[in-house]
Amino acid sequence: MDTYVGHRLKLLRKRCNFSQTDLGNKLGISFQQVQKYETGSNRISASRLFELAQFLNVTPGYFFDGIHTENNREKQQTSDETFVAALSQVEGESTKEGVLKFNPGFSSEDSKTREE
Repeated sequence: MDTYVGHRLKLLRKRCNFSQTDLGNKLGISFQQVQKYETGSNRISASRLFELAQFLNVTPGYFFDGIHTENNREKQQTSDETFVAALSQVEGESTKEGVLKFNPGFSSEDSKTREE
């Protein structure tokens, strides 16, 4: 989550044409601290996040927009990889076809492609 929030900060900072030094000076912190926020190596406190949002003219929620989508995409990819690995262990094409009927997101062609 810290990495995601930091990435959103970096995108917004660049969109507003601020350097890390510019933003740091406005907030009374070093550019190194801004850099650590952006990489997620330092967590941004709630009060600092609010201050950043005010300065950059967004709501604090901006920094979290899309985070559920990103998390769901990562979970789905892991789930898909697990499914394909399990399916590759199933013997018999008719059995595989039966399993695939219960997972409409896959077809037999998808499973062959993903196995390769």
